[in-house]
Amino acid sequence: MVDAEREGQRLDNYLMTRLKGVPKSAVYRLLRTGQVRINGKRAKPETRLAGGDEVRIPPVRVAAPDAPVAPSTKLRDLLSQRVIFEDNHLLVLNKPSGLATHGGSGVSLGAIEALRASRPGESLELVHRLDRDTSGVLLVAKRMSALRALQAAIREGAMQKRYLALIAGNPKRERFDVDVPLRKNTLQGGERMVQVDPAGKPSLSRFRVLQRFQHACLVEVEIETGRTHQIRVHALHAGHPLAGDDKYGEAEFNKLMREQGLRRMFLHAHSLSFPFGADGETRSYSAPLDDDLRALLDRMPARR
Repeated sequence: MVDAEREGQRLDNYLMTRLKGVPKSAVYRLLRTGQVRINGKRAKPETRLAGGDEVRIPPVRVAAPDAPVAPSTKLRDLLSQRVIFEDNHLLVLNKPSGLATHGGSGVSLGAIEALRASRPGESLELVHRLDRDTSGVLLVAKRMSALRALQAAIREGAMQKRYLALIAGNPKRERFDVDVPLRKNTLQGGERMVQVDPAGKPSLSRFRVLQRFQHACLVEVEIETGRTHQIRVHALHAGHPLAGDDKYGEAEFNKLMREQGLRRMFLHAHSLSFPFGADGETRSYSAPLDDDLRALLDRMPARR
């Protein structure tokens, strides 16, 4: 039975918490095939729970308690150093590039699993996600009440998300919007791709030029929606793919950026702002560019 503390939580996220050790793909398979029921009825992954709901979960094989990969001391120390803010309700992390937000799909250990292993006994839940190769501000809730409030802010469009990205070429305008729907596809072999598609979900990204270089441009991107790979696909659609993006990027531009010393995708979740608490006061958190990205900008030839 769902307790009051879990009220408002998405069913899929509730199951991830209850079925630790079960692969994410297996959890979604149970949902897709109707094996999970709420009060006797089939339910979708996005269904939000109410206090007192009865959730029926079929017998599933859970990995042994010692099965999860333990984070190395180096990773624990790194994450500890990259905590931007923490109180009784929130933990704000500057996630490093190359570390998945969570495990699954062939990834045995993500940021949330490493944090949980480093803080046994604490309740830690992801508020949102970042791509594996994207660095920057990541919110983790330490209480279910905080998780519900923050996810409500996301649904209602009250959370302001800004990113820094290096894109190919030089846009004609200082500011431009990309407002096209996006749809997720899974290709043969399981690779997930996102495409512009009229049948997709509405998606809006607002680009603002910060600095122009000879072959590239540093932009700030504010996203009005939070679709998978949104900035990467919108940048490509605008004719200015991201530097270092092996999935949606441009081969020649990526080669040029590698020659300049870029070893990762240049996308950084720079800042988050949102109302929080009983008084609805706005909280803002930001993370500076990592040293490798800042050094790259310092080396980039100026626009002629």
